[in-house]
Amino acid sequence: MDAIKSWEDNWDNLATFFAFPEYIRKIMHITNAIESLNSQFRKVAKTKLIFPTDESLMKMLYLATQKISKKWTRIYANWDLVINQLNILFSNVLNKGA
Repeated sequence: MDAIKSWEDNWDNLATFFAFPEYIRKIMHITNAIESLNSQFRKVAKTKLIFPTDESLMKMLYLATQKISKKWTRIYANWDLVINQLNILFSNVLNKGA
């Protein structure tokens, strides 16, 4: 019953998830990669106890991301479709940093 109540209480969020095509949902529900990346970020931040500025922390996390991403080897099915769909849906967010 707890699972059903959770679905009912959070239906707005779940409905948003189900609005995405299946090939995107398959990637979105995989959180291990995100948790691993966050863990690596915490390690980097912990070893460098004090960052003089937010910018220095961002630079350190950027460099850590570059190093960590070299180890990523997993290939996702339909990745081209996923990227194209995310670019369409979130172009305002994705292009903000470009």
